[in-house]
Amino acid sequence: MSTATIFEIIGYIGSALVLLSFMMVSVYKLRIVNTIGSLFCVIYGILINAYPTVIMNVALVAINVYYLGKMLNTEKNYDLVRVSGDDGLTRYTIDRNKDDIAKCFPGISMDFSKVNAGFVVCHEGKPVGIMLGNLKEHTLDIKLDYSVPQYRDFSIGAFLMANLVHEGIDKLVYKGSDENHKAYLAKTGFVEKGDHYERIL
Repeated sequence: MSTATIFEIIGYIGSALVLLSFMMVSVYKLRIVNTIGSLFCVIYGILINAYPTVIMNVALVAINVYYLGKMLNTEKNYDLVRVSGDDGLTRYTIDRNKDDIAKCFPGISMDFSKVNAGFVVCHEGKPVGIMLGNLKEHTLDIKLDYSVPQYRDFSIGAFLMANLVHEGIDKLVYKGSDENHKAYLAKTGFVEKGDHYERIL
């Protein structure tokens, strides 16, 4: 394989990653993939002496890094609102996101009226996450732990883990499907215990 071909492959990889990033719903993932693609484009630009391309992509990397830093520090901007299974904010959050919830949790029932504990996470007044379950003797049996696509960067999970202890909860138990959630469960400190997951707060 010639040197010129290798250079072209690097350029194609960078371009493909940049294009792929714009197909992502999660802004966090978009910026991560876009940054990687831009770095490939920087390398490509240096190799072929295309310095306008280098300058533009260095600027894109800097912009992405800046906003990724801000996104990773959004925890302090979250608000935790205690709700019941059938109050207005719960129904609004579920109804607004029911199609995505069904996709994330195949076969889940949307009737949470019987749960006795719930928490909606808001960012700048907008509901972006919700956790519902049954609380007994300081243990919350989770029936739903959902965040909207744009906020799936684990920051809501970290916020909940840090704040639920102040709501009289010592342990979380999740018995639902882990089909789409293994990475989240691992990242937020859940431990697999046979047929369910547990997290001590």
